[in-house]
Amino acid sequence: MDGATSWQSRVEQLAPHEQEVLLGTSLSKRFASLPLWLNHPANIGAFYGLLVSLALVLPYAFGQKNNDVWGVEWVYHASLLLVACWILGFSSMMFVNFSKRFPIAPPRQLLYPMPFLGLALLSFDRIELTSLPPALMWLFLLLPGPVYVHLSWAPRFRLLCMLEDGKDPFDGLETKEDTGMEEAETLAGDDTELLEVVDAYESE
Repeated sequence: MDGATSWQSRVEQLAPHEQEVLLGTSLSKRFASLPLWLNHPANIGAFYGLLVSLALVLPYAFGQKNNDVWGVEWVYHASLLLVACWILGFSSMMFVNFSKRFPIAPPRQLLYPMPFLGLALLSFDRIELTSLPPALMWLFLLLPGPVYVHLSWAPRFRLLCMLEDGKDPFDGLETKEDTGMEEAETLAGDDTELLEVVDAYESE
């Protein structure tokens, strides 16, 4: 049994809410379907840097700034983006290994529009329609990927690695379902009929 199959088979044995913590939403599920050596947070960060770099081709090619050497400038900035996102992803993994933090849902409404806004601002700057601080444009372009990796993917990757090593990432943690059952039994008290309903639900 290969690595991907082994941890995926263990995921299927977990409770639904634990699977949700491990696999996350659609984007994280896509990354989780990759082999663990490939979906390392540093690689996911570098992949984001690559996507941003590809989006910059048109503004660099058709802009009025240094248009004769735009290819060299683009390669230089693309390389910086890739390396920066790779380093940030690797740093997030080191931090998560130390803090043992669980995944946190990133602020999607804030992060998702940022690359498009940054690309628009960069395009305006390249065609000299307006002059903007470079730090502002690069902040919009660079920030969303590393923030997603730091908050969501790096902690999730750590849990998947634990599962691959045969460890239970939820060992010693009180799950929400267990807490709900205990509260239901407490509320039921001596009501035997209600306790039977709780027991039947728990057995399901």
